[in-house]
Amino acid sequence: MKTGFIVLLLVATGAIARDIHVGKDAPTIAHAIKAALPGDVIHLEPKVYRDYAGFYNKKGEPGKPITLDGHGATLEGSDPIDPAQWTEVSPGLFANDHLIARNDDAIIGRWFFLWNGQMQHMGRTSKGRSAPLKKPEELQPGEWTFVKDPSREKPPSKQIYGTFYLKLPAGQKLADANISAPMRSAGVQFSGDNAHLVIKNLTAAHPYNDGFNIHGDCRDVLFENVAAIECGDDGISAHESAQYRVDGFVSIGNSTGITDTGTAQTSYKNVFLAKNIGFDLYFLDEGRYTLTNALVFSSAQNPLSITGRTTGDCRMQMKNVFIRRLAEPLTGSVALRAVLEAKHCTFENMDIKVAGAATWENCLINGKSFPEGSGSVGADLHELMKLVPKDFKP
Repeated sequence: MKTGFIVLLLVATGAIARDIHVGKDAPTIAHAIKAALPGDVIHLEPKVYRDYAGFYNKKGEPGKPITLDGHGATLEGSDPIDPAQWTEVSPGLFANDHLIARNDDAIIGRWFFLWNGQMQHMGRTSKGRSAPLKKPEELQPGEWTFVKDPSREKPPSKQIYGTFYLKLPAGQKLADANISAPMRSAGVQFSGDNAHLVIKNLTAAHPYNDGFNIHGDCRDVLFENVAAIECGDDGISAHESAQYRVDGFVSIGNSTGITDTGTAQTSYKNVFLAKNIGFDLYFLDEGRYTLTNALVFSSAQNPLSITGRTTGDCRMQMKNVFIRRLAEPLTGSVALRAVLEAKHCTFENMDIKVAGAATWENCLINGKSFPEGSGSVGADLHELMKLVPKDFKP
């Protein structure tokens, strides 16, 4: 009935921009996106949706974007597990052969469970060093693993099959364990040819892949006041020839804070990153990237990596960026066929290795001025600290 209402409204109003409220004017986010025309605004409520926003060949018009306004909503990628789908194979050890409909090595590399709201990734990450999966008999309470079953595979498909295991304390019921599993791949997902879109005031949490997964070609796209929390892979990631701007981005507890690749052209402004696992900042291939007004509390395995390809260089501009290394000192890298232009940047408790090319203007690296002897002052820490979320604890 609600879908029919939208169709009638489209006929009646023609090109008049509309407000589409999910749950009132459209039953789901997907229905609202499908119905939206240039100039329309899709509104979410400030609550948790166990859903995602997919944009597939969706276009507004110049000056009349299609807008998704979350109003503080969270797109939750994980669902509570169903105890009826698990079998107790030994005291406290539970097994499930059919947890997700499709599985492959990449998904397993990103996988985690939420245990009482806490991300349990078993020391594994999609980019960077990962611990091997344990044998089921090695699990301690609060741990999980996955065991492949090659006999069920069907080459040349890359899909894999196997069994997930969960270990609970002796005597605890699975229904009382408060465990969730990531059942969606992203919070916001682009594919195909998209243009003239605005996505704002929205948080993506706990998908097994990216918070904001941008594939294909897109033009004139703005992400404003968005966040990615504890995603299996990247907080946000541009692929192929995507072009977009981000103004206001928080990325906490993801495998990677930001990863951009291909020939993408992206611009990030007013950014806060913390508690990411594999990489904080990872820019690759032949893209053109800018990062302005960014505060990074770094504890990832790799704080900064900029690397090109044999077919072309990767170019990165950083202005007023402060990276404070909270874990052991590590070295960021500007690899061969990569170019970094840094202005008013500060890198604390970390060095930068340059095999490609880098220029420095009023920068500090481990307290040393770049250019040397210039009296550089680096990033404006007082202003950057305003980017820290009010509830953040290092």
